[in-house]
Amino acid sequence: MYLKRPAGGLAFCLFYLASCFTNKYVLSVLKFTYPTLFQGWQTLVGGLLLHVSWKLGWVEINLCSRSEILSWLPASVLFVGIIYAGSRALSRLPIPVFLTVHNAAEVITCGFQKFVQKEQTSHLKVCSVLFLLVAAVCLPLCDTQFDPNGYLWALIHLICVGAYKVFHKLWKPSSLSDLDQQYINYVFSVVLLASASHPAGDLFSALDFPFLYFYRFHSSCCASGLLGFFLMLHTVKLKSSTTSGQYAAWSFLAKILHCVQVCLKISAHPTWKNCAATSQSSGREGELCARPGWTLLVITASLSPFFFVMTANVLTISCLVISGVGEALLVYTERTGT
Repeated sequence: MYLKRPAGGLAFCLFYLASCFTNKYVLSVLKFTYPTLFQGWQTLVGGLLLHVSWKLGWVEINLCSRSEILSWLPASVLFVGIIYAGSRALSRLPIPVFLTVHNAAEVITCGFQKFVQKEQTSHLKVCSVLFLLVAAVCLPLCDTQFDPNGYLWALIHLICVGAYKVFHKLWKPSSLSDLDQQYINYVFSVVLLASASHPAGDLFSALDFPFLYFYRFHSSCCASGLLGFFLMLHTVKLKSSTTSGQYAAWSFLAKILHCVQVCLKISAHPTWKNCAATSQSSGREGELCARPGWTLLVITASLSPFFFVMTANVLTISCLVISGVGEALLVYTERTGT
């Protein structure tokens, strides 16, 4: 059966969706755009929970070789670039648009394998990568909500993701498990992002954040940290218990669920439109309107992409579909080994 181990795969999809929506809510709705603090918080929570799980014997981590730890640090630098640039991009771009650009990172890994390592690449895989590239290149030209800074950060995110995959492929020591690597990434990210928070201006700018003392902000940040940790655990578990083709299929399914709103040609959640209009008319643009059903909307936001504003025309949808076809072909090549 193609999608084997449905319990693990469905749990992965659930945490993937919830984590992405929660991050989008904090970044775009609450507008907490201080990535050194937000990503520093998430990696701190993830690192602490992973450390506690290790000490309690729930997971196995082996960090006995200092040389291997040091050899992995370049990947940790790229990991910081991935989460920092991703946070910047996701705060400005709709989720389907961000994922379409993110998918194009496969162009880097495939190009490296074909032109640097001289590996044989099937025509089907080349076609799938070309689909991803065309979709990512054409999307900014068709996007009616074009944000140059958002796409710039998405490009940096794409490059870091591609470089991370290439480094992982070239990395020689094999004694570090996926959890070992993630533990190093967490520790390095916390140190680097905490050190950069003051020079970047985020540390003191966050003191003026309008929702700093709101329970919505506190609960959303706690949820983002916990969901990110559980997503990481289920990703590692799914990769270790399934083939690469099966993991790619579950990842593809999670991304498709994100893009349902565009396929249905829904531009925005109507209640959110009314809420935004109320805030603007009251001269408090960017604030949350006080409505009795707001708590219900927050819950809905964690389950539905309709909550986030996105205007999609025919060309934009076409780019998203092309990207989906490209990734579907990639899944097929992973499954068949072609």
